Amino acid sequence: MEIIKKYFPDLTEEQEQKFFRLKELYTFWNEQINVISRKDMDSLYEHHVLHSLAIAKVIQFTPGTKIMDVGTGGGFPGIPLAILFPECSFYLIDSIGKKIKVVTEVANALKLNNVKAEHIRVQQVKNKFDFIVSRAVTAFPKFVNMVLKNSKGKDQNSLPNGIIYLKGGDFKDEISEYGSRISVYECSNYFSEEFFETKKVVHLDI
Repeated sequence: MEIIKKYFPDLTEEQEQKFFRLKELYTFWNEQINVISRKDMDSLYEHHVLHSLAIAKVIQFTPGTKIMDVGTGGGFPGIPLAILFPECSFYLIDSIGKKIKVVTEVANALKLNNVKAEHIRVQQVKNKFDFIVSRAVTAFPKFVNMVLKNSKGKDQNSLPNGIIYLKGGDFKDEISEYGSRISVYECSNYFSEEFFETKKVVHLDI
């Protein structure tokens, strides 16, 4: 939890409490339904929570922004972002029902009224959003094609509406076709831990 306060020192007391409770909630639910690898649970705040919040170093969502988290798994990046941006609405989806069960239980326990979680494939989602976020669920061009239909036209944030993707390693080939519409932000510019050396936040204006 201290690592979150290190990089986000202006949290409200309510936000601090919600971030603090993530450990107990995920420890409990991960024992029932395995959504995070056992060895990774020890690094929950660094590898999952802070990694999700890298998006908040790139953009501060304005109140009323609508965000869809595709392939949310156990709720990342959606749950940490929903805690940080309580005046935005988050729609967390996954094609695996048991993962959405965990997301729903965590969101309910934290009283995250700005979160809706659903067991559904993105191909079935017809609603439109300001941003579609994800943690590298598939090759980037394939992901873009899946979610193009879900992007709203009118911008209201510091970045144009589109995709915000958390990605690791070298993927220049995957993004070369998008030219100036794409921006890549190095997580190591925001966080000093070794884990973030190869991690990136990718924004595509669509």
